[in-house]
Amino acid sequence: MGRVSTITYLRFVVGRIHENTGVRNGLFNDAYVLLRGHFLSAVDRDVMDGHLAWFDDHLPVPERFNRSTSKGSYRRSGRGISWLKPSATEHISRMREISRILQEYGHFVTMIKSARPGYIVYEDEHQIVAEPFADTGA
Repeated sequence: MGRVSTITYLRFVVGRIHENTGVRNGLFNDAYVLLRGHFLSAVDRDVMDGHLAWFDDHLPVPERFNRSTSKGSYRRSGRGISWLKPSATEHISRMREISRILQEYGHFVTMIKSARPGYIVYEDEHQIVAEPFADTGA
């Protein structure tokens, strides 16, 4: 871990800046807020709920979000942010559908790509978590 990547990774982000990472938030928070609210049509609620449930079953929760291995580092807020691997085609397709629903309800979503996401601190089959470089525009 801690290496620099040569693969182009993908993130789906909303406009707000995350207080710990200093980069834009991913879309899951907005998706859950919208799902729990009373704004979605019944069809969109079912679609959104289905996609979020699928991610719960098919995207592991990363074990770490920072490079530190010091005692207690697992309890600290991590600076790492999650990126999808380009091979995670089903995940990307579902993120696009969640994005479509969010945008229908007034949320601004952007898909960004980077071959330089930062220092990789976690990796699984579908995603990485990387602490962003100072010049990473995520």
